Amino acid sequence: MNWSTIEERWREYAAAAKQQWAKLSEEQIVRTRGKREYLAKRVQEAYGLSSHEAERQITDWQARQVERVR
Repeated sequence: MNWSTIEERWREYAAAAKQQWAKLSEEQIVRTRGKREYLAKRVQEAYGLSSHEAERQITDWQARQVERVR
């Protein structure tokens, strides 16, 4: 699944994102509106990660969403 699908259907994926990154508030999750860059920045800040590590986590999470849909 490409990111544009997640972005378009963000309301469906927001709960899974909140479960993955529990340190993010509900508001932070909703306000991303599925924008990958915004999500990466929030994950990076909340968990004290490098931008590379935040992107890696998002890529891994994205792959699991494909599995979840099947």
